[in-house]
Amino acid sequence: MMSIENIINEAWEKRDHVNQDSDQNLKDTVNQIINDLDSGKVRVAEKINGEWVTHQHIKKAIMLSFRIHGMETLAGPYSSWRDKSNILKGKTAGWGDKEFEQAGFRMVPNSPVRKGSFIGKNVVLMPCFVNIGAYIDTGTMMDTFSRAGSCCQIGKNCHISAGSGVGGVLEPAQALPTIIEDNVFLGAMSEVVEGVIVGEGSVLSMGMYIGQSTKIVNRKTGEITYGNIPPYSVVVPGSLPDKNNASAPSLYCAVIIKQVDEKTRSKTSINDLLRE
Repeated sequence: MMSIENIINEAWEKRDHVNQDSDQNLKDTVNQIINDLDSGKVRVAEKINGEWVTHQHIKKAIMLSFRIHGMETLAGPYSSWRDKSNILKGKTAGWGDKEFEQAGFRMVPNSPVRKGSFIGKNVVLMPCFVNIGAYIDTGTMMDTFSRAGSCCQIGKNCHISAGSGVGGVLEPAQALPTIIEDNVFLGAMSEVVEGVIVGEGSVLSMGMYIGQSTKIVNRKTGEITYGNIPPYSVVVPGSLPDKNNASAPSLYCAVIIKQVDEKTRSKTSINDLLRE
């Protein structure tokens, strides 16, 4: 028998021909992967030997799932919705006390969570949105109007503050999704997107916007990097002048104002870390 990964990769090469009438074996394989994502049995990306690795066939299965499922309408008391049938009704549709007790997370009203996303124990979901393929580990809070995009990975004991977004990276299949490691504080109204990695224990101030093209400046060393916030960094918004034209507008950047050790991070309040 072909492995699950081989079945998905073979179908991906012929994806223009994948549809609702495709082979049942393919449909069953895709649906199995979505169910395994939903339960946390598999995940789109994980840290292996200290490096984040993308499992491409799982991302491919998510994208193929949109081809093998048709559109469906869901009628509610105040509105109706129309989406792909595999995710329209959501992760917790039909759940009762037993299912929530087994899952072990808290979910307040108006928190759409797509099937195929994993929510760990002791997670708190305020009114937020969690998309397919996302993985939210134990003890994390998704605060009011925060968003977890497709396939993003959010670690243990994080606080994704009100209005903040962790961007989805579904395509291309080989691209690393956006990663928020354990014990990260993401300030209100911030956005981390495009597969950026925020290292463990970091604190990002309110209103941070970080993508792959954002310059990340270490104020102490002057080093400029992209796409990766080192562990235990304290980061605030800043700007860089144009060295060749003093009258030109300065450009936005993210500034690492300090890096602390794990002990300092655990014993120091967020506000104190952000003060100079």
